[in-house]
Amino acid sequence: MNPLPTLTVLEQSKVSPPPATIGCKSLPLTFCDMVWLTIPEPVHTLFFYELLITKTYFTQTIVPNLKQSLSTTLQHFFPYVGKLTIFPTCGRLPEIRYVDGDSVDVTIAECNLAFSDLTGNHPRKCDKFYHLIPLLGCVAKVSDHVTIPVFAVQVTLFPNHGISIGMTNHHSLGDASTRFCFLKAWTAIAQTGSDDWFLANGTLPVYERLLNYPKLDESLSKIAKVEIFDKVYKLRQLCGPTDKVRTTFILTRTVINGLKKLATTQLPTLAYVSSFTVTCAYIWSCLAKLHNEELAMFLFAVDCRTRIDPPIPAAYFGNCITPCVNLARTTILKDKEGFLTAARLIGENLNKKLTNVKDELVRDHIGSIKSLVPEGGPTTKMIGIAGTTKLGFYDFDLGFGKPIKHETISIDYNGSISISASRESNEDLEIGVCLSANEMDDFVESSEKVVVVVGNNKSKEKIPMPFRRLMKGDHRLIRSIHDGGIVMVSRIMTRVEGIYHRRWR
Repeated sequence: MNPLPTLTVLEQSKVSPPPATIGCKSLPLTFCDMVWLTIPEPVHTLFFYELLITKTYFTQTIVPNLKQSLSTTLQHFFPYVGKLTIFPTCGRLPEIRYVDGDSVDVTIAECNLAFSDLTGNHPRKCDKFYHLIPLLGCVAKVSDHVTIPVFAVQVTLFPNHGISIGMTNHHSLGDASTRFCFLKAWTAIAQTGSDDWFLANGTLPVYERLLNYPKLDESLSKIAKVEIFDKVYKLRQLCGPTDKVRTTFILTRTVINGLKKLATTQLPTLAYVSSFTVTCAYIWSCLAKLHNEELAMFLFAVDCRTRIDPPIPAAYFGNCITPCVNLARTTILKDKEGFLTAARLIGENLNKKLTNVKDELVRDHIGSIKSLVPEGGPTTKMIGIAGTTKLGFYDFDLGFGKPIKHETISIDYNGSISISASRESNEDLEIGVCLSANEMDDFVESSEKVVVVVGNNKSKEKIPMPFRRLMKGDHRLIRSIHDGGIVMVSRIMTRVEGIYHRRWR
């Protein structure tokens, strides 16, 4: 007997804004948007909701409500339903264009994978998640231009367990702040059944192109090679099988504060020490132990909206970020001072970015991009951070409760790490890691070797193991970790109500 298919597509539909609500519109891309024409990796996000519903209720109630609220939301966020439009021959800069009749592809499906497994924190096979994310439509040549859909949705039922909502967007559409504004609007409209409350209390997107740097726009257009776009451009897709596993770690506020204290104690002149910097430093120093490349590159995005004078509104639609690039030799990051080295590099570079005036932020942009996409491809191991700690994606409640799990699936393309506020507490951070099974074991082992003692031999303060996650397998380890003295730390795995938890003592 043939096994049941993992995913059954119930419906392929298209959702458009209400008729005659938008008209034909276009939104020019700025240099911050055109960066993402050089990196053809879509953004995939996935939300899981625990709902004990039948297939009938799903198809007759949940799906129609989602489609209706999405349609109304698109009315106010027209680029989401438009198409990225490239002009290879006429010298015109790229734009996102909406014309009457454009729509968003929405897939309705049913899945027989284990809902509880997918929503756990333990290592899970990455390719299981690929069934739950939609693909963007194909690149199409139309007369003198090329069009690319920028947004797609998939709603998947796990009968009597829950649903998932997967979304894919082209990164040129906008950064995390733009995606969050869209999701907040969709949330408000879905919960109330109309856009009345959103229009009275929400924030409409700002479409005015406030990043007005024509020379930079031209430079990015050349880097993106739009003149041959119709011949060479192809969006990447995630597909299995793969040996990679996805694990979620929780960095608690207690541990974050301990790492910050360690950094400020050992690096008293460091101008910028934050929860974000010590988290990134910790991750970078652990991941560096997995690679043999001479140089390691660690990068993340800095939101420029509030740092430009005059500031750009938070509701500015599009990308308004600049990369912060950090480079170090892996031999330095691997030694016992690796965390402190990473914290110093990241803190100094981030402080420089945050204190720069507008012109310096913009001037750095081209150099940073060229270091990320050099001719012939990257020459160093790149580790990127996806997501932000400042936006509450766990608040994405479409009328049936908040999600129980949020995953950034697109980190699978390039070994990036996702960071977000935790579902359990906004004070804690949720770290998503995608590695091969063997690398994941090595990553966990390397995380245990980070210094857990602050102070001299007379006064020591222990920091618990930074990463807390649910694991399978019962074992006992004793490790020696030192900072001005030897400290023995015993980790015991105990089973409580069928789930393994770590306990320190």
